Amino acid sequence: MPCERKPMRYDHSEGHTEVCFDDSGKFIVTCGNDGDVRIWESLDDDDPKFITVGEKAYSLALKKGKLVTASSNNTVQIHTFPDGDPDGILTRFTTHATHVAFNSSGSRVAAGSSDFMVKVVEVSDSSQQKTLRGHEAPVLSVTFDPKDDFLASASCDGSVVVWNIEEQTQVISWPLLQKTNDFSNAKSLCRLAWQPGTAKFLAVPVETKVHLYERGSWDHVSTLSDDLLTQPINVVAWSPCGKFLAAGSVGGSLNVWDVNSKLCVERQKHEKGFTVCSLAWHPSGSQIAYTDTEGCLGLLDGLSTSTSTTNTTKQAPEKKPAEDYDALFDDDDDDRLMDEGLSDTNSPVKKPVAGDDDDDDDFLMPATGRVRNRGAILDDENSLDTGSLRLGQDKFGDDDDDTGSAVMPAAAPLVPLRPVYEGPLPSAPQKAFQPGSTPAHLTHRFMMWNSVGIVRGYNDEQDNAIDVEFHDTAVHHAMHLTNSLGHTMADLSQEAVLLACPSTDELASKLQCLHFSSWDTNKEWMVDLPKGEDARALCLGQGWVAVATSTLTLRLFSIGGLQREIFSLPGPVVCMVGHGEQLLIIYHRATGFDGEQALGVQLLQFGRRKRQLINGEPFPLSLKSYLSWLGFTAEGTPCYVDSEGVVRMLNRSLGNTWTPVCNTRETCKSKSDHYWVVGVHENPQQLRCIPCKGSRYPPTLPRPAVAILPFKLPLCQTTTEKGQMEEQLWRSVLFHNHYSFLSSSGYEIDEEGQSRSQKEQQELLMKMFALSCKLEREFRCVELAELMTQNVVTLAIRYASRSRRMALAQRLSEIALEKANQVQEEEPEEPEEEPEYSRRTSGYGQSEVTGGRCSNRRYQEEEEEQVEELGEEDDGQEMDTEEAAETRKRVNPFAKEAGSPVKPSLTPIGRVGRANPFKMLGAGKPSASSGQPRVTNILDNMTSSKKSAPLRSAGKPNKDPVLKPLAPRTKTKTQSTLLQMTGTKASSKKTQANAEPAAEQQKQPDVPPPASPADNTENKRPKTGFQLWLEENRKTIIADHPDLEETDVIKEAMGRFRTLSAEDRLSWTERAKGQTGDAADLKKRKRAEGEEGGGGRDVENENGRAEADENSAKKKKSLDPTSKLSAFAFNKS
Repeated sequence: MPCERKPMRYDHSEGHTEVCFDDSGKFIVTCGNDGDVRIWESLDDDDPKFITVGEKAYSLALKKGKLVTASSNNTVQIHTFPDGDPDGILTRFTTHATHVAFNSSGSRVAAGSSDFMVKVVEVSDSSQQKTLRGHEAPVLSVTFDPKDDFLASASCDGSVVVWNIEEQTQVISWPLLQKTNDFSNAKSLCRLAWQPGTAKFLAVPVETKVHLYERGSWDHVSTLSDDLLTQPINVVAWSPCGKFLAAGSVGGSLNVWDVNSKLCVERQKHEKGFTVCSLAWHPSGSQIAYTDTEGCLGLLDGLSTSTSTTNTTKQAPEKKPAEDYDALFDDDDDDRLMDEGLSDTNSPVKKPVAGDDDDDDDFLMPATGRVRNRGAILDDENSLDTGSLRLGQDKFGDDDDDTGSAVMPAAAPLVPLRPVYEGPLPSAPQKAFQPGSTPAHLTHRFMMWNSVGIVRGYNDEQDNAIDVEFHDTAVHHAMHLTNSLGHTMADLSQEAVLLACPSTDELASKLQCLHFSSWDTNKEWMVDLPKGEDARALCLGQGWVAVATSTLTLRLFSIGGLQREIFSLPGPVVCMVGHGEQLLIIYHRATGFDGEQALGVQLLQFGRRKRQLINGEPFPLSLKSYLSWLGFTAEGTPCYVDSEGVVRMLNRSLGNTWTPVCNTRETCKSKSDHYWVVGVHENPQQLRCIPCKGSRYPPTLPRPAVAILPFKLPLCQTTTEKGQMEEQLWRSVLFHNHYSFLSSSGYEIDEEGQSRSQKEQQELLMKMFALSCKLEREFRCVELAELMTQNVVTLAIRYASRSRRMALAQRLSEIALEKANQVQEEEPEEPEEEPEYSRRTSGYGQSEVTGGRCSNRRYQEEEEEQVEELGEEDDGQEMDTEEAAETRKRVNPFAKEAGSPVKPSLTPIGRVGRANPFKMLGAGKPSASSGQPRVTNILDNMTSSKKSAPLRSAGKPNKDPVLKPLAPRTKTKTQSTLLQMTGTKASSKKTQANAEPAAEQQKQPDVPPPASPADNTENKRPKTGFQLWLEENRKTIIADHPDLEETDVIKEAMGRFRTLSAEDRLSWTERAKGQTGDAADLKKRKRAEGEEGGGGRDVENENGRAEADENSAKKKKSLDPTSKLSAFAFNKS
């Protein structure tokens, strides 16, 4: 069925348009969004007659000189035809009617409406109405049974219903369609059609196929399909003879099937790939008129639907391959980028592949080399069906599901002339686009919407202009530019507006820059690209401009117009964005197959040292999707969105991989809704986007409102508490990677924000640790501890020991020791590792900071304060920790002078700040810029382990850390710095109140850390009654049991102490009180000043517990080992 596709012509304004022929076929009649009905004598008619029926005309039907229209004033009106005189109102609805249709005789009209109702009205007497109720959503289409008994309707509620008109009842309902909430959002208009004449079949478009249902039995008897159809079918129409069915789809495909053989006999493609929303056959069956959603009218001419009596074969059509890949995408930059259709303006070419003479069944092979399983079509009037032969096989098979097909014997064996390719087909490559812009074919469009402002383009009859509006008018006032050059691309930054236009036959492609932040008077420059080179993508950075062109070239300019570097791209550019010194380029690295795009990514950084951070890596997209937005977060991390709505962000700490951080489709109410992204912020975590109902992009008017979506990593089981905390933790880590990138690039950063984020991460780790403890997952606890900072590990040790998990506490203390040793080793290198950049202010950080240390201190102090509070929530017996936080607030100015003499003055030592060398940068890398050298934690002092001692003594013999207790006030939870260390053991012995424990400790380097001697705690905190008793009785215990380990000594001592009478124990406690001063006094003083470190509180706690629990041996038992462990857990060295 060869036919000719006539060029489209403008008919109505943009929007839904309908078409029909009059009874004679002399006129083509159309209606559209402008409210007019136009009467065309032919497609070439330059002055069609028009009738205005309302503000908008939604549908029309024409029969026997009566023209029925559904208009926006909620009425269905009649006009005479062709004169166009009003002939009254047929019926009214509460909202507008969506579709009208005549019956075969022209005596009745059916109308479906958005108010869920269908009405059947007599044309001669409009008071004779029948109302069919039962749909639960707006009605999409209606059609009469040619015998006038039934009426079929389709609705947005997903159902297709057949009604008995006289009884006003539903005969049958099929749930076939996708549910939507409105006519305008429907994926398909689902325009049903009943076979004329015999009325045997009802045709229903379902997704990419047409279902045929038999009248009477209402069985689904067959399906018409075509392999090349990838988009939903919108509308179907029967030929006047009833043997052929035409269909128009969302992607602009036009197909004609022979219903008996179920073969596709004609394929055409809309020249621009727009959605076909109406079809009409000429009464002779030789033409099909069609309209699209952009208001244009087209015509297929020369269709031969007459049947011959000979056995000559109707030749199935074949597709010409596109001349090149550009032809696969239409010229207009619309949002249907991925429609798999070949826009070929000529009629398809037919070639018989094999066959000796006319009587043989000729078989066709498409020029693409792919057999479409189309067999010999026998045109004999009597033969209703045909067999289908597959090349290379000797047997016939039934085609589709038509079980009644007769099987025809082969006339001659066929041999394919060339090998048949049955593999995946290449997908059309995505065209270049500007992120934040809407399609170029729109008369009013966004040329750019980003975090700086909005550039709108207007191209209508009145003027061709560009409006630039800034979100912050302090940057610049709004601008109105005349667009005489026809610019189609734009970008906007704090410094300039950049515009580019494609080349024409006479003019070269131009790049125009309005550098409004320039301090001189010439604020504009323009450059012509070389002949034959067109700008495809452009972007602005800080002080530079980049343009990617059609010759796979990237040209860099300075913001003032100076030409800079030029280099070649590995493939055609898809998209490009800039931010500060970074340039991100996405290009086609290869041809994708089966709807996939094969994209590559390059990330360059221009600065003092220009470098390529990502070099042509494959760019990950969701399956069968394309790139829809690309950009940087406000903090400078690359991110993008694909057509499936998945937002991905660069994870710099994991080797520049891309992590999905959000799926915008999860928040969409219907499948046709989308979010149009305009910006991303990491701190606070915000995805800024515009909700679009039933569309992929917003209209320029009314001004769209920006919505904010949250981020959520697609981790498993995020409904559980564990899953939620894991998601929060890794999202926090990912979203704070930018701090380390910015500081390494020489920018000042927001120290407070960084410390807040690190504190948040450590809190989450501690909560997860507590949860794992409750679930008795000790191995998992250790894994979590590996991610913690050193001081949070000590809190974890304390939590574990309080939960009576000694084996876990033992392992954690080993981790703490390891972390402490790492610090020791890293300290000498740290000053050299600091990058020597001249610090630039980049607008990222608010605080003026001289280095990377301040944040560590602040972070350390806040983190401990918070994390320790968490610990307390878990167990009320824990000691207060506010003093610990208080003591950390002052920086120690002498930290690097190792040998300075130390006086036991309380204040400076109590408040020595310390840097956190393990702050979480990305996935836990120790920071290079962490602060002053510092000694390891208390565990080192408890056990001078063989591993750490040589390291220290070899590197710094004069800095051997020996504990120096401070009398009279002992430290409970303060950090120790080099000030608390003395140069030699001798000096430490002079000041030490009791040197014996330290000496013992030196002798026993292999004592495991949790089993620290009680004497060791004695150096740190007020002694308890038990500790005093142990000092006096230690020798007797060791004499009785010489082979006991230190831990066992303490256990034995506890047992003996418990056997003492209550009075004896009380007297020991009193002695301890007397030795360390009045605890109550200390408590008052601490509360009053709020700055004193809290040794006294511990004593009081201990005494209080001792007195309260004199008779509770069990409680005492749990108290003593924990007091021992907490002693080193909170004495931070």
